[in-house]
Amino acid sequence: MSVKIGTINTVVISSPKVAKEALHKNDQALSNRLVPESVQALSHDKYSIIFMPISPKWKTLRKICATKIFSSQQLDSTQALRLKKLKELVVYLQENCRKGKAIDIGEVAFTISLNSISSTLFSIDLASFTSDSSQKFRDIVSSMLIDASKPNIADYYPVLRRIDPQGAQRRMKNHYQKLLTLFESIIKDRSNRMKDFTTERSDVLDSFLDIIQKENPELTLHDVLHLFLDLFVAGTDTSSATVEWAMAELLQNPKKMKKIREELQQVINKDEGPKDLDINKLPYLQAVVKETLRLHPSAPILVHKSISDVDLCGFRVPKDTQVLVNVWSMGRDSSIWTDPDVFLPERFLECGEIFRGEDFGFIPFGAGRRMCPGVPFAHRVVHTMLATLLYHFDWKLPDGEKIEDMDMTEKFGITMHKIKPLMTIPVKS
Repeated sequence: MSVKIGTINTVVISSPKVAKEALHKNDQALSNRLVPESVQALSHDKYSIIFMPISPKWKTLRKICATKIFSSQQLDSTQALRLKKLKELVVYLQENCRKGKAIDIGEVAFTISLNSISSTLFSIDLASFTSDSSQKFRDIVSSMLIDASKPNIADYYPVLRRIDPQGAQRRMKNHYQKLLTLFESIIKDRSNRMKDFTTERSDVLDSFLDIIQKENPELTLHDVLHLFLDLFVAGTDTSSATVEWAMAELLQNPKKMKKIREELQQVINKDEGPKDLDINKLPYLQAVVKETLRLHPSAPILVHKSISDVDLCGFRVPKDTQVLVNVWSMGRDSSIWTDPDVFLPERFLECGEIFRGEDFGFIPFGAGRRMCPGVPFAHRVVHTMLATLLYHFDWKLPDGEKIEDMDMTEKFGITMHKIKPLMTIPVKS
């Protein structure tokens, strides 16, 4: 489908065949992003690994992410930190279990995601279950994503950009500044400590400071700050949304809930709890996550932009056209999936691939050059968090609520959320 809004030509792809043509065969020609006016606040688009054009700087940032943050070796080395966060989660849930108190699954999952990233990058926590710090961070991230996804007339009529008629860039500047100030204070504190102590570099932040100072003069403090901004916004919101949707679907499907809990009881070491190495031994858990992402992709629309004229299945797509891949639509297409609206993890049990973007009917993290670089991290965090929730506890809805009355309405945006937060009570197994 092709439409024109203002000065912007837009092509919408809802077919695996055309998606493969676009993201595989024409990956390079469609590797740019159409940058919303709001995202250009504080020149974020010029530093952002998500929005900057393919360039030597972009390749450097991708390489650093792949080697310094998301490599198997690095993730293995930080597993103990993430396991500590999960043990803290169990303690918090045990307290609520004793009180019979309902918890907000999305909020709890966000706190774990936030601390998993902050402990991996900085070796510190940025939130706790008993303070409002996580909710404040979540509110900022939510506001950023809402403002970035709202229709903005300045995006379609560039002549209006200088006056910012809807105030989108002004609001985004405020959001960005709050998080950048936080990250800058963490970096400044670490830099001061590095001057005072001659200790071996131990975490990601230390490695980044080494790169800035010694290895790669092209990488600046601004690059690092804006990379952290991308990592925290993308990593916290998507992972927590996926866990919340998975729990909601399982609560609506008690037989599936029983099946996954039985698998966990058979595999997990009760003295250790779920850990990264267990994931490959838990095929039904993996299938549940995949099925959740099929029905509720964390990024329902993949946004690309043509850097030259492109031929897609016989149709000419002009240069500077916005190309939208409708992942949500393909996940519910009856020509691709049997019973597409039914939550059926079993459909994935015979699929060996995880999220490599090779099956273009199922590309929740994108494909090609622009595939999400944080997939290895998200894979571990989502699976172990969901496994922890389900291994240690059974779950029930608050008194008076029925499974059939659960509100499963989706809130469309850059990330796919439940419109009504999932409140549920942990029950001792």
